[in-house]
Amino acid sequence: MSAGGEHLKDEGTRRQVVLAGGIAGLISRFCIAPLDVVKIRLQLQVHSLSDPASHAHITGPVYKGTLSTIKTILREEGITGLWKGNIPAELMYVCYGAIQFTAYRSTTQLLAQLDSYRLPQPVESFVSGAVAGGAATASTYPLDLLRTRFAAQGSGEHRVYGSLLASVREIARHEGGAGFFRGCSAAVGQIVPYMGLFFATYEALRPATASISHVDGLPLPPGSGDAVAGVIASVISKTGVFPLDLVRKRLQVQGPTRALYVHRNIPEYRGVFSTMAMIYRTHGVRGLYRGLTVSLFKAAPASAVTMWTYERALKLLQEHEVAASN
Repeated sequence: MSAGGEHLKDEGTRRQVVLAGGIAGLISRFCIAPLDVVKIRLQLQVHSLSDPASHAHITGPVYKGTLSTIKTILREEGITGLWKGNIPAELMYVCYGAIQFTAYRSTTQLLAQLDSYRLPQPVESFVSGAVAGGAATASTYPLDLLRTRFAAQGSGEHRVYGSLLASVREIARHEGGAGFFRGCSAAVGQIVPYMGLFFATYEALRPATASISHVDGLPLPPGSGDAVAGVIASVISKTGVFPLDLVRKRLQVQGPTRALYVHRNIPEYRGVFSTMAMIYRTHGVRGLYRGLTVSLFKAAPASAVTMWTYERALKLLQEHEVAASN
């Protein structure tokens, strides 16, 4: 996606952007769902991994790495355990993708109208990305919270919520409307710099990676340059704001069901800064980056799939409408 006004005709119509963004979110989410569940489980694990003595009082599972966590979930919960929370997550990603790319396109076009007062292109990309990320995150946050809670719960008799509708009713009844927005400030505080950095990096790298078509003489699929730019931009952005992502997950499972998830020893947290301070005080800097490795493994392919699918879907939609008009 280009920030330059002279290229706006290539950005597609609002309908095309909404459809392409929704398709990109849907496909991306399904592909990385298992890694998302693993990430959430690791982020919610509060006991020390290096001190076996600290595991003595733990009744739930002890996860020690990405592959080990996957094996444990498969053994104890079956393959469907790796797709827990996928329904609210799919809804979230479809809505998020549509809102994100629409907001990005609209903000980019608005900034392009500043004419002689226009910002440098990297700044335009940062502002557009930050606005898009903030709008999409706030709009879809209740679905994000439901995704986390479903991914955090056990199977069978250890399930906290029986269905998506039941979870909505229960949260509304016992926690009120505010219950759907626990940790939202951390989410917005994370996503604004994340998406700003992501789009600014993506736009800066895309011209250089656009010519990538072969590796060691082997042809690559069309759009591989977009995927490479998306991966690099995602890794840089995700690492920078990861502590806020971890805090968001811890806050999302607060409330009356806090002690009912797979990890039954999640402490009570009350705010973004106090949560971050408590984690740092008890587990140090490493505690704020628990789950970062799998998060990067997840974020990189997710962004690559999202940007590749978005660019391809947008192109196909444009070609279809041109063919239909002829």
